Order: sequence, then C-alpha cells, then structure tokens
Amino acid sequence: MSNYQKEKRIVLDYYEALDSATDDRITQVLEEFTAKNYIWRAFHPFGLQTDVNEISEQCWKPLKHALTSMQRRMDIFFAGSNYIDDNSSVWVCSMGHLIGLFDLPWLGIKPTKKLTMLRYAEFHKIENGKISETAFYFDIPHLMLQAGYSPFPDQRAAHLIQPGPAPHDSLLFSDADFTEGKKTMEVINFMIKDLGQWQSGLPLVDELARSWHNDMIWWGPAGIGSTYTIERYAEQHSGPFRAAFSDRSGTGHIARISEGHYGGFFGWPNFSAKPTGGYLGLPPSDTIGEFRVIDIYRREGDKLKENWIFIDLLHFFKQQGVDILNKL
Repeated sequence: MSNYQKEKRIVLDYYEALDSATDDRITQVLEEFTAKNYIWRAFHPFGLQTDVNEISEQCWKPLKHALTSMQRRMDIFFAGSNYIDDNSSVWVCSMGHLIGLFDLPWLGIKPTKKLTMLRYAEFHKIENGKISETAFYFDIPHLMLQAGYSPFPDQRAAHLIQPGPAPHDSLLFSDADFTEGKKTMEVINFMIKDLGQWQSGLPLVDELARSWHNDMIWWGPAGIGSTYTIERYAEQHSGPFRAAFSDRSGTGHIARISEGHYGGFFGWPNFSAKPTGGYLGLPPSDTIGEFRVIDIYRREGDKLKENWIFIDLLHFFKQQGVDILNKL
C-alpha cells in the first residue's frame, strides 16, 4: 500500500495559503512552498517560468484582481508514483474550476461582472517537502466563451461548464487501494499504446471500443467541446482530428500517475503534428504544431469511462501564425 499523505498535505496546505493570500503575500507563499530550482509550466501566454516573483506578477496577481472573491472548487484530487521515471517521483494532481466575479479585464478579455468559471488541472511534483515542478493548465478560451467571445469558428461538440466525475468519489484525500490504481494505469497504458499512432487498421468506432465504454464522456477543451458516447466522440472529435493532422509524433509525457479509479498525464509537449487538413477554422498548413495537454481519466471496470482534457489551443494557433489573444 502506497502512502501519499505527506505529498497531498503539502499541496492542500499550498492551496489554502495561495487561495487566501493577499497581493503582498502571494510571492511569499510561492517561496514558502516551492523548491529553489522550481519549474512552473503553464498555458500561453505564460509558458515556462522559474522565478516565483514573475509567476506571482504575471499570473496570480492579475488573475486574482480580475476574478474577485476567487475560490477553488476541486472535483478531482489524487496522487501517484510517476510511471515515466520508474516510480521514482511522486506527483499530486488536482482538477476543477477557479471561480469568481469577472470584474476587471484579464489578458485583454473584457469583464462581465458575472460569475465566471475557469477550468484548470494541475500536476505538482513533491521532493524533500517542497513543490519542485508544477504543470498548471487552464482553459482560457473557456473563459472567453463565457465572456461572449468566439475564438474558434468551427467548434463541433458542446461547450459546457464541466462537472466532476459521475460517482462523486474523486477527492482522494485518503489514499486509495494500490491495486485499483495499478489497474487504472494498465488501462491508460493500453489506451496510449493502442490509440497513440492511429494505426490499428480497425474502423475508428471499433478501435475506440477496445479502450472505452460505449457511453464514455469526453470532456474536451473549449474550441473542440465535449462529446458523449463512442459514436459521437468519433464523429465530433476523434475522426475530424485524425483527418486534420498528419505526421503525428510519438507520445511524450513528463508525468503519468494513477490512484484508485483515477489517473492522468501531461507533456511539454505531448506530441506534435501538421494540420494538413485544416483545423478549427484554420486553413491547411505544413507547419508542425506542438500540443501541450493534460488528460485525466476515470476507469470503470476494465475500460475508461470519463476523460477531462486540457489542450493549449492558444499556443497551437500561435505556432500557426494566429495570435488569438493579441487580436483582442
């Protein structure tokens, strides 16, 4: 039985301190909880940062100013040993929404004065009692849609405020059964190997059915949207995505963890590909684009049932010569 209580406690204490911190305390909180060689990875326009003062000034202070009375609503919380480095490191994952009143502009997005929910997912690497690395991925286009913008003209699936897992059992403050986490990792690894290169030779629906329940839910990022059932997932995302991209690279992850029925991974990037068929309103292109992604899964039995996806589409579009934020 693995014990992740120390690592989980560090992240929970960090959230409590950060979420309640005033402007003059944010940098101090980051200094208190992070290692000296801290690495922070975030979506465009923030990118990779190593200076906690810059993280405070560029991200947290402006975001807290914009979303007044901001609070964190977690839907998923779990930890695990990292499959990628032969289980030598421990990471803690959190997913949910940062909610607040959108009272001031943020990244050029005009405020609404209304309740706004910014979906996020984070991975934290814990070493020697400190957070040594963070991947903080948050769906800025999701916030833009709530504010009345239409950053992507060709969204095929549904745009929703996304709920947490159907069983409501995903806040693993107590450690889950190790054997269940092992099963979850096996199912995720099978899915990655089976689907990763789009070369099974099977019809797409049959290929997906090897890893997914028929009534799967794919909670995709704003711009792509969310889909329900294998058939509609194939029609509204997987099929169009495969048709749009060629020359896909292999899959690369920095962390891949699981606990209980939950698991996930992130990369920097996860993979790269060319949008030779055009995508989300972009014309066809031979320019390779990186995909920075967090995927979080819920396993049911021997297949995957739900999947929450965070893709840095602003970064991808910028690589194709379209700066969506700059247009604002």
